[in-house]
Amino acid sequence: MSSLTDIIFLLLIFFMLTSNFVRIDPFDLPESDSKTVAPTTAIVTINKTGQYTFNQEPIRPSQIERKLRQQLHKIEDKEHATLTIVAEKGVPFQYVKNLMEIAGKLRMQAIIATQPKEK
Repeated sequence: MSSLTDIIFLLLIFFMLTSNFVRIDPFDLPESDSKTVAPTTAIVTINKTGQYTFNQEPIRPSQIERKLRQQLHKIEDKEHATLTIVAEKGVPFQYVKNLMEIAGKLRMQAIIATQPKEK
């Protein structure tokens, strides 16, 4: 029984060390009841002033599709590739829609980062 516990513990450590940690700059996110947690291939952040970042690096909107293609070539599990869209509250939805269309074109899943609703 203790060898099974050792194996599970080693697997836990392995997954903790190899997982991607999502770091999001502090600003207001839309609120949601959803508690879904998904793995992330790439993170695109949009703030109220219309500035974009791709994996924490500033980027122009016209460069996002190319960067996503490069990111897709680097990963093995292309079927579960996920784009996390972090849009500050108040960002025009057209910006988010454009990113979702790019993700769809590249056959990636797109999720929108939210914060829990206040009670």
